Amino acid sequence: MISEQIGIDLLRAFVAVCRQGSLNRVATQTGRTQSALSMQMRRLEDLLGRQLFNRTGRGVVPTPEGELFLGYATRMLALGDEAAARLRQADLSGGVRVGLAEEVATTALPEALGRLRRGYAEIRLDVVVEQCVALGRTWPEGDLDIMVVPTSVVTADALTTWNVDLQWVCATDYAFDETRPIDLVAFAAPCLWRRRMIETLADKGRDHRITFTSQSITALQAAIENGLGIGLLPPEAVRAGTMRALPASAGVPKPLAVQYGLFARDRRTAVVDAAISVLLEALPAASRA
Repeated sequence: MISEQIGIDLLRAFVAVCRQGSLNRVATQTGRTQSALSMQMRRLEDLLGRQLFNRTGRGVVPTPEGELFLGYATRMLALGDEAAARLRQADLSGGVRVGLAEEVATTALPEALGRLRRGYAEIRLDVVVEQCVALGRTWPEGDLDIMVVPTSVVTADALTTWNVDLQWVCATDYAFDETRPIDLVAFAAPCLWRRRMIETLADKGRDHRITFTSQSITALQAAIENGLGIGLLPPEAVRAGTMRALPASAGVPKPLAVQYGLFARDRRTAVVDAAISVLLEALPAASRA
């Protein structure tokens, strides 16, 4: 049967490529070569007898057949995780309070928490999405069990850390003029990304003006897509069909690296440990090395 030939690893790789739109990015995160990952995707296409991706100069985009299979693949993986979780510890119960920096709350972390909730019906999740600086200030108060924020906003030691590379991004049809001040799309202050953005432009001697601010990364994506200015986004937030990364030759600084960490209390319940496990699985491969 075809389902027996596909396997969980191939499904996970397919879903990751669809979501990130880049074979190279997924290969780097999973510790593979791009050619090996490309061969896996072609093998999947051969097994299904359908073209699943359109390959462009900026990455890959699922075809209509690819989008259809993505829905099934996501459901199959979720059901597998749910079944495994219930078999491992069906009686796990209790509450866990999680704080996510707004800029990472649209990536794989909420999906991981969703798998946890489906796997353990008695778990009570309380997830707070907030600006990273605000979360860092509240961490000492003890209101959260787990937190994912930049390491610079909190003095505690992280369980694990990883780097997020922020790219300078604009709309695909954006007319970038190096002779004029740069129009910026940025998070509202206080914000680490905003501060780093302004500092690096100042170091490069580039004038700028902030044309759009929001506390929502979804709103920033929409502003960039509609040509209101350029902004900093992590690779997984760059929409291949409507955005493009600006090279240093365009007059912008090099991509910025921001270190993030997963923080947890020293004294933890079993349910908090379970939440940490699923979040660690969703983090970039570099953080688990």
